[in-house]
Amino acid sequence: MLTWLQLNWRTLVEIALLSVGIYYAINFVRGTRAAPVVTGFLIVLLALTLITVALELQVLRTLLLALFPSLAVIVFVLFQPELRRMLAQLGNLPLFANVAEQRENIEIIIKTVERLSDVRIGMLVAIEQTVSVQEVVESGIVVDCEATPEMLETIFFPNNAIHDGGVILRGDRITHAACIFPLTQRQDLSKTLGTRHRAAIGLSEETDAVVVVVSEESGAVSYAYRGTLVRAVTLENLRAFLTSVLVKEQGTRTWSDLVRATFQRRSPPPAREPPRANPGSDGVA
Repeated sequence: MLTWLQLNWRTLVEIALLSVGIYYAINFVRGTRAAPVVTGFLIVLLALTLITVALELQVLRTLLLALFPSLAVIVFVLFQPELRRMLAQLGNLPLFANVAEQRENIEIIIKTVERLSDVRIGMLVAIEQTVSVQEVVESGIVVDCEATPEMLETIFFPNNAIHDGGVILRGDRITHAACIFPLTQRQDLSKTLGTRHRAAIGLSEETDAVVVVVSEESGAVSYAYRGTLVRAVTLENLRAFLTSVLVKEQGTRTWSDLVRATFQRRSPPPAREPPRANPGSDGVA
């Protein structure tokens, strides 16, 4: 037995590595947006292979044999946006993450929310994570400037030409303003829920962004994440939540979490709306 292991240990290592790779590849793809594409591609490839073998089609067999070495290139072409976003998120791994900078970005949001809430100016801000927000929003004006409370206040000031719509934050940068976020299509929400809050839920259903909302009518602060809306929160509650998501999760994110989050859009859980909140029909596109 020992002699056999000494002669075949390389083969066992190769089998183990391939098994682990296939297992994680299936787990990464299963239940994600990429699953239908992968499934369809594999079905077509398998069907062509079976037809070629059964009917002994020599030309098609030659084409398939020439295609197999190009599978890596095909994968890169099909999943180029997802792979690009995954590589762009390497800076969020623990090796590169700067917790102090992340906390500073959170404080910028808190200060902006506090100021706008006091004067009842509406706000809709999406904090982008692993899934690109820009791919699911409509219109939007490219801003690309440093995120500061003063800049955000200027954008949302009622007399500003771009105050309607949402703002996208990526790290410490404001990337876009005046964006039209997708509205949720759910029918179980309160009729008093305004367009701004429905847009926050809709975007959080489509991406993993954290969406912060300030009601224009009441000044109440809310946030949406993974399709769940939490309304009328205090600044301390908001700070604690943003810290748990943007600092703690990024600090402990594994490679598998990073890859899966790049492809995945989770289905929305029921919205959580404490009865004490009543922002009214606060509306903004």
